[in-house]
Amino acid sequence: MSYFSLITRPFQEVLITNEGINTIQFLEATDGLINMFDLFNSPAFAVVQNDLKSNVQKIRTRYQTDPLANDTLQALLILETAEPKKPLATEALLWLTRGLDFTSSALHHSLLHPTEELDVSFRLSYDRTLSPHHSFFVRPMFYMAVKSMPWRQDFYQTIGMVDDVNLNDMQQWLDALKKIVLIIQAIFDANPDYTKLLV
Repeated sequence: MSYFSLITRPFQEVLITNEGINTIQFLEATDGLINMFDLFNSPAFAVVQNDLKSNVQKIRTRYQTDPLANDTLQALLILETAEPKKPLATEALLWLTRGLDFTSSALHHSLLHPTEELDVSFRLSYDRTLSPHHSFFVRPMFYMAVKSMPWRQDFYQTIGMVDDVNLNDMQQWLDALKKIVLIIQAIFDANPDYTKLLV
């Protein structure tokens, strides 16, 4: 059994309709990804994990103010943008999406390059995704975290990537995650007003 077949809510099971991405299901699926970082057994990577957790909590807090009104990420963004105060959940979703893009890109790269160690895959992904949004002071922390990644073979055994069936589980999970990331990125690209109050 692979890690991806055991998590409570895989990204493949996040409901996506014409109204948008189901908020609580998206958060549950993201929890599954964040918990996977525990298997890295790396104190340095806790910086990345805690950042993701913090953003999930901000979105969940907003969702819980009115679960019906905030039932999709799209609805949540529209409602929060209409308020005069700084949109904390919107900012959290923006950064969470960047973090998910970083992680999914790194793991996908690792699947495509089985002879490459995880630190290489994650460093290349970081340079493409998160690094352009990070300050000169933040980047060294992430590079340190990336250098502390476990050996690829050890990590893959830990998450149950031992045969083609398990690798297919991982690929389907990553494909579903990437689809969600692309949808959210497109929302932000099409609606610059969502981030106009962010500094």
